[in-house]
Order: sequence, then structure tokens, then C-alpha cells
Amino acid sequence: MGKMIKLSKSDIGFLEIFSVIKTLRKSYLGMGDEVQKFENKLKHFFGREVVCVANGTAAIQLALESCQIGKGDEVLVPSFTFLATYQAISATGATPISCDIDLKTLIIDIDDAKNKWTTKTKAIIPVYFTGGYGDINAIYDFAKEKNIRVIEDAAHAFGSRFENKLIGSFGDISCFSFDGIKNITSGEGGCVVTNDRTLIETIKNKRLLGVINDTENRYLGKRSWTFDVTEQGWRYHMSNIMASIGIVQLKRFKYFSTKRRKLAKLYDSLLTNSESIKPILRNYDDVVPHIYVVQIDSKFERNYIRQELQKKNIEIGFHYFPNHLLSYYNINEKLPQTEKIFKNLISLPLHTKLKTTDVKYVANTLIEILAKNEN
Repeated sequence: MGKMIKLSKSDIGFLEIFSVIKTLRKSYLGMGDEVQKFENKLKHFFGREVVCVANGTAAIQLALESCQIGKGDEVLVPSFTFLATYQAISATGATPISCDIDLKTLIIDIDDAKNKWTTKTKAIIPVYFTGGYGDINAIYDFAKEKNIRVIEDAAHAFGSRFENKLIGSFGDISCFSFDGIKNITSGEGGCVVTNDRTLIETIKNKRLLGVINDTENRYLGKRSWTFDVTEQGWRYHMSNIMASIGIVQLKRFKYFSTKRRKLAKLYDSLLTNSESIKPILRNYDDVVPHIYVVQIDSKFERNYIRQELQKKNIEIGFHYFPNHLLSYYNINEKLPQTEKIFKNLISLPLHTKLKTTDVKYVANTLIEILAKNEN
């Protein structure tokens, strides 16, 4: 039996390992100077203020809380997203309002969002699924009209560009994830990017249990022994170990982004002419894809397809199960476009350890399996 082609995989090499070893030898493993260095490098990358946190979920939660969003407030969000987006909202006490998606882009349907706006609405969270982003201008026009915040869930979109501008380099607030399989990783981790300096300072305190101005002491390898707390905080800071990985990954990002785009374009060329497979098309000159998703004809049962591909040493995934169908968030909301498409979506292997021969094998094997089960 051959080696399994994994759906996703971290790309960690000697440089990351050596960077972690150097941090371990310093013996200061918590949040300190390495986190500050990583934030400064990200600040240069985006051209905006950056604060690093424990993960992407914490980034969204802290962004919401720092916008004074909480109990009694509503946040517009597509149901078609990873559970983390919803959990970040409900963790603040606010209510996620499930919105439908556009069937072409799989990004939030702005018309549905507009219909669900109420006086309780305080923010909209567009989710940049696979690294794509839909009509960002329409989202911001709506937010400006209604005077609500835009908190971008850009976990999939590190490195993507819109109108020749880097996602995160413009707009209101952008939240990124650096978990093990994202476009860059710090093992875990995430960050909030914005020009709102007040929000950045608030998050810096909140990530350290609300201790005022503890960040500067941590950067110096010190602790705040006498301090004050004026609001709820969380233990959501990034560690030096995580940052030391992220610093190296950011240096390697040009290679990562080029490889991901190349593989996605290859998938497109191999799959576009199949009658049973419809790639979710992106402009990969601008988009750095986190995952590669296709829509298969509704006559096929995707669990069967997954099992057949598994026999051929190919691992696939299903992104995502709609949150409005989960017991915790289900209020009998009907989202026809989301419910129509999600059962027909499969994610194919995409990561920087893949070879072009792997992509060709995956694409050709999927085509063969579907052809064999055409009737």
C-alpha cells in the first residue's frame, strides 16, 4: 500500500526547528521579545498595527469584545464557516445571525445580510472561504450605511490580495489564524490587524487577563507584580515558542504562496472540463488558497467518494457543516443556498508538501471514480 496523500500538512523544516531551539535555550517561553519581533514583522508585512494572540478564534472574540460588542448585540455571519467563528461570537454574549452565501463565491450573501440587519446589529463578519473574498466593497458600503463594524475572518486568506491590496492592509479589522495547516503557521496562534490603535491597545490588555500595560513588561522579559484590571480579560496571549516558528514561516511565505497558487491552478486545469466536477473558481494570481474545494454533482454521495478515494490513498475533507444546523445555534433558520450546496462540496489535498504528480493523481482518480459511478 502506497503512502497516503494527506488533505493538509504543516511545512516545518530545519529553520523553524532551530528557531525554536534558540528560544528554548533562552528559557523564557511565555510571551516576550519573540512575540514582539513577530508582531513587528507582521506590521511591516501588512503596513498596519498588529497584535498576536493564542489562535484565530481568540482573535475574533477579542476584536468583538474590544468593539464593545456583547450580550444583547447581534453579529451577521455566514452559516457556512468553521464553528470557531460562531463560538467566538457567542463567547462574547452576542448572538450570531446566520446568513446565506452566494453560490458562485461561497462568501456571505450581502443581500441576505441586509435583510437580517436590525437595530441590535453591531457587526458583520465576512468569512474569506478558501482564501477568496467576494464583493468586499459591497460589504463595506453596507457597514458604512448602517454604522456597524466589519471584522473580517481572514483565517484562510493570509497573502490574498483584493484590488492589488493585501487582505489585512485595508478596511476595518482583519483576523488571521496561524494554526498548523494555515498558509503560515506558528503551531497555533493568530493575530488582529487594524488601524484602530485604541482597539489594538485594548486587545493587548485583554489577551493578558486584562492586566493594564502588562505587554511592555512581557516584551522585556518581566512581570507586572503591582497592577490594575478594569475589564474582563483572558489568557489568550501568544508564546515566544509560537512566535519563533511564525517568524521563520513569514520569511518562507513567498515560496509557500507560489506553491499553493501553482497547485490550485493545476487542479483547475485538470478538473474544469469534467461534467461532474465544478471547481470553486478563484483568481489565483490574487488569491493564496488555504484549501481547494470542488462541487460534485448532487447524484453522487460524497461519503462514498471519500471512501473510494481513501482506498486509493487519497484523503479528502468536507468544509464545512453549516452552523445554523447545529443544535446550539439552530433557531429553525432556512438558508436555501447554503443547504443546497454544502453536501456536494469536497476539499482535495492542498499543501506545500504536495508534488504536481500528486495533484494529477488526485484529480485523475476523482474523475475516474465519478465516471465509474455515473449511473
